Amino acid sequence: TTDCTPRYCQADPERGGAQAVAEAWRNLTAVGARPLAVTDNLNFGNPERPEIMGQFVGCIKGIGAACRALDFPVVSGNVSLYNETSGQGIPPTPTIGGVGLIEDLDAAATIAFKAAGEGIVLIGETAGHLGASLYLREIAERHDGAPPPVDLAAEKRAGDLVRGLIARRGVTACHDLADGGLAVAVAEMALAGDLGATVEQPPGELPLHAWLFGEDQARYLVTAPAVSGVLEAARQAGVPAVCIGETGGSGLTLT
Repeated sequence: TTDCTPRYCQADPERGGAQAVAEAWRNLTAVGARPLAVTDNLNFGNPERPEIMGQFVGCIKGIGAACRALDFPVVSGNVSLYNETSGQGIPPTPTIGGVGLIEDLDAAATIAFKAAGEGIVLIGETAGHLGASLYLREIAERHDGAPPPVDLAAEKRAGDLVRGLIARRGVTACHDLADGGLAVAVAEMALAGDLGATVEQPPGELPLHAWLFGEDQARYLVTAPAVSGVLEAARQAGVPAVCIGETGGSGLTLT
């Protein structure tokens, strides 16, 4: 799996570097793989410019912090500098490639909804963070705001929980939340399974657009015939989890 989010790194290089590692780690976790190691490809502009060198240093700090916290070591890498056109440097672009091990291929998870009548559980905390998000860029036509915080301890707790659920066949589908947030993840799962769903916003004061499109980290969507086991496992692991809907029908419905 690979990940690279230049828009996060432009806003906050250190946070963006950590996010790239965390996203690669989530991609592996979401199929049931045990993350083993990463390789990086760091692409930046002219490092003789202080602002570019600052981006470079910040990204490396974020990558290092995430790799240590997630036990996800860097085993190789490459650096490409002086990438610019007419004096304009490229966005800071740390690309992370991750490799993991699936012990039992028969237990591997996919993103596709499998059957009607299964509960949809959102794992991880949702704060509706929209800074540097696709929603902000594509809908609001804005490019401001800080990227979402990366809580590496929460990332590890949520990932360890999800891998355990997949290994025990406690869930039938799994998708990590990233670009576009919850709404995009639900749509991708529905399209992959050719099956609709009804989703209900949990009670609270979070605006609907923030709940649907916020890009908070350390989150997954899973489906299960009976959600009680998933919710209990999350409670024991100290990971927020809530049932937000049910699979079924031919379209996506928000109630």
